[in-house]
Amino acid sequence: MTNEIAVTEEVVSNVAELAQLRVAEEDLEILTAGMNNILELANQMQSIDTSGVTPVSNPLDATQRLRTDEVTETDQHELYQSIAPETEGGLYLVPRVVE
Repeated sequence: MTNEIAVTEEVVSNVAELAQLRVAEEDLEILTAGMNNILELANQMQSIDTSGVTPVSNPLDATQRLRTDEVTETDQHELYQSIAPETEGGLYLVPRVVE
């Protein structure tokens, strides 16, 4: 089952306009040939018999192994806040900048 779809220069111009791209007239022929080559490759790939091929794994199907959620650092917030200009109740106080 092959799809015989041919890209014309008009199609390339329309795609370029939709993508808001400026394409020079002399580049239309090259782009048209390139798009037709891509479609031909896709048609060739569709015609390959893959009935005996095992599908490859999908990374989205995997689950990530997570480490246990445990505290590994000691609480040093008092040390860190000792150098702050102002703190209150374990929070850093900053000057108001929006009035």
